[in-house]
Amino acid sequence: MSKITPHLWFDTQAKEAAEFYSEVFPDSSVTNVTTLRDTPSGDCDVVAFTVWGHDFMAISAGPLFEINPSISFFVNFDPDSVPDAAAVLNQVWAQLADGGNELMPLGEYPFSKRYGWISDRYGVSWQLILSDASGDPRPTIVPSLLFTGEVCGKAAEAGDFYVSVFDDSERGQPVPYPEGSEPDEPGTTMFSDFRLADEWMAAMDSALEHGFGFNEAVSLMINCEDQAEIDHYWERLSAVPEAEQCGWVKDRFGVSWQVVPAVLDEMMAQGTQEQIDRVTQAFLPMKKFDLAALRAAYEGDV
Repeated sequence: MSKITPHLWFDTQAKEAAEFYSEVFPDSSVTNVTTLRDTPSGDCDVVAFTVWGHDFMAISAGPLFEINPSISFFVNFDPDSVPDAAAVLNQVWAQLADGGNELMPLGEYPFSKRYGWISDRYGVSWQLILSDASGDPRPTIVPSLLFTGEVCGKAAEAGDFYVSVFDDSERGQPVPYPEGSEPDEPGTTMFSDFRLADEWMAAMDSALEHGFGFNEAVSLMINCEDQAEIDHYWERLSAVPEAEQCGWVKDRFGVSWQVVPAVLDEMMAQGTQEQIDRVTQAFLPMKKFDLAALRAAYEGDV
């Protein structure tokens, strides 16, 4: 399991979307579907799936949040590791475009011979890029944060902050906006990336009027080994007390994180429905997760 797992919030389409992605992308599959019963949103499907070998999670929990392009996913098609990379990219683009919305047309750009940005039929945004084989290798899937509105210009600050929060992390090579990039201010971040534990992420500033920003529809799950790790990430990342609920926090840039015990995934995947029900009712009133209380609920020691 990755240290950081992207999490998508859907109204009712989590399983349908995960099955779609497993058909669109290589090395992708739905790995588990669990139903949480008697939540404030009713019965909710929680879906674990992989996209090109990278872990994702999704939930069907009602129309509370709407996915937007503030967090998208770079998909790197590396000619050194993907046979006929350009053709595979074109095929994936065509499938995502069916019922989707083109944000940047698929074509040649100064930074890539083949690139396009698209939101699929479920609203999830993907940036498909033919990677430069001479550059440093990057994973096939890289979550990308777009800093707009009130947080425009803070991509570099956010990257430095996240690297300080996660052990064994590093900054990549930043690319600033040059002169003449209005409305973007020269020196702000046109592109940057950074590694947090085992997960590469990207960040960009944009001064355009996008009309969207970070929200809970796309969050980042941190899988913690023990209560000490839960406490560490909770204390460092939580900046909006009213957003604290069921392991969720919102940082000072507006990005939503879920600070969860890694064993929770095992409980949901391997537990009986009765065990899952007990764990669900135990964590619903929690803000920060109490690992000991969750274990006790799973074992029936409550």
